[in-house]
Amino acid sequence: MNDIKKRCFGTGDPLYEEYHDNEWGIPVHNDRKLFEFLILDLFQAGLSWRTILHKRENFRNAFDNFDVQKISQYTNKDIERLLSDKGIVRNKMKIEATINNAKSFLKIQEEFGSFDQYIWNFTNYKTLCNPEGITLETMPAKTPLSEKISKDLKKRGFKFVGAIICYSFMQAIGMVDDHIIGCWKYNRKKSILF
Repeated sequence: MNDIKKRCFGTGDPLYEEYHDNEWGIPVHNDRKLFEFLILDLFQAGLSWRTILHKRENFRNAFDNFDVQKISQYTNKDIERLLSDKGIVRNKMKIEATINNAKSFLKIQEEFGSFDQYIWNFTNYKTLCNPEGITLETMPAKTPLSEKISKDLKKRGFKFVGAIICYSFMQAIGMVDDHIIGCWKYNRKKSILF
């Protein structure tokens, strides 16, 4: 039976369809999962999300299933191991930023009790959405809120967390629901407007 669902993106690629249908725009409150998305979005910089998505299992294996405690303890030996792993994006600056960000993530957990408490406070623990009628072509790459989050993360020592990466992260973890009219996941009633 053919899949007749209309989507914002991903149709024709089963992995991408699965991501669109079951993750993108759905609120995430688990710190390990939040860290995973933060790191995957970091690695996406300059690449397509599809590329990262197809390497996701490799990233999980290479980065100890995104165990923030373990990653915060990575040494030069781990950096060399990751640089030789053909299953991930082998970029030394991004690998080093991941280790750095793990340490900063732990500091936020210590200060706020969880990263979830910290990050969702920016939206008052609600999912936001762009005004009705937004299309993929008119969807912003960043917003004043993603700029604010980026600035705060950088102040706390994070790297590779510019406003565009932060907006992608917000979409991935459901802080923003940007499903467009015509998509089977579109539902503005559950969200508040920017």
